[in-house]
Amino acid sequence: MKIKDSVVLVTGANRGLGLAFTQVLLEMGAKKIYAATRKPDTITTKGVIPIELDITNKKNIENQSSLILDINMLINNAGIYRKANLLDDNTMEVVRDVFETNLFGMLSVSKSFAPTLIKNGGGVIANVLSAGCWLNGHGNLAYCMSKAAALSLTNDMRIALKHHSIQVTAIHAGFIDTNMMSNFSGIKLSPHSVAYHSLIAISQGMQEVLIDDMSKKAKMHSIDNIPYFTEH
Repeated sequence: MKIKDSVVLVTGANRGLGLAFTQVLLEMGAKKIYAATRKPDTITTKGVIPIELDITNKKNIENQSSLILDINMLINNAGIYRKANLLDDNTMEVVRDVFETNLFGMLSVSKSFAPTLIKNGGGVIANVLSAGCWLNGHGNLAYCMSKAAALSLTNDMRIALKHHSIQVTAIHAGFIDTNMMSNFSGIKLSPHSVAYHSLIAISQGMQEVLIDDMSKKAKMHSIDNIPYFTEH
């Protein structure tokens, strides 16, 4: 997959890692970038096309997928974090809310836009996951559950789409310097660096990207996960 001259849809593109993806795509020469968010008026990056997309709203997704017909890359970046523990009073409510975005939102967007990629001869779907796919810690029940489920979804997507010339890439990183990770201590990665290395890996045909040591060690189950993934 060549990044230069590609046509890309990025979800959650108004801040954090999603914003960084749009900026790096511009730097790498992408032909067209759809910057999707619930509030398109918050998109300030010049050279991208802001679109309104609520990944928890099926009708909104279907409407946009009927209008955006030229993409050959989808970056499922949008996600949320809400603190939850097993014995909290609102555990079920929080878990359902997080799954609605982090799992079902990713599934809905992918299902709606995959036919467009197929019609356009193939391309890439990149799912932003997390080292949290393999980690757990106090307060992270909903987030880690959703990311582990999203990893399973990604693996299934890869099987379903491999005969349609669609590369499905899972992106894993530890702490990224974004608003969502602001309450976590430890060394944090630059969103620009994560976006850059992810796109390089995508261009090289990689199906899984382990951005940092935290992700690599988490997958190997070689670290004590609680201190690495606990909100302060």
